Amino acid sequence: MRQSAPSRVWPHETSGDILSGMKILLAILVFLFLALQYALWFGESSLPQSWTLREQVQEQKTENAKLIQRNKTLEAEVLDLKRGKDAIEERARSELGMIKKGETFYHIIEEDKKDE
Repeated sequence: MRQSAPSRVWPHETSGDILSGMKILLAILVFLFLALQYALWFGESSLPQSWTLREQVQEQKTENAKLIQRNKTLEAEVLDLKRGKDAIEERARSELGMIKKGETFYHIIEEDKKDE
């Protein structure tokens, strides 16, 4: 007589037990996937927050570039004031309305156009 081939399933398991185990594994994997998706979109380090931070960094870099240019301009002006008399004279004329000895200052007053 011929003996039957051994079963590939554990002797105490049935195909129903295997299917229920696969369903539990699938449920756990789906839960983990959803938990990771939640963290990705709504968590502390979410994608929208990352995008917002990138925009803020770009805005700050633009502002820094403007301030660097302003600082260079001010630095050049300070050096010019320290070194040259011309810059001091120019500021005295434009900001304080000063004139040199021997110069004649003409102040032209325009008439209102309403009178015409």
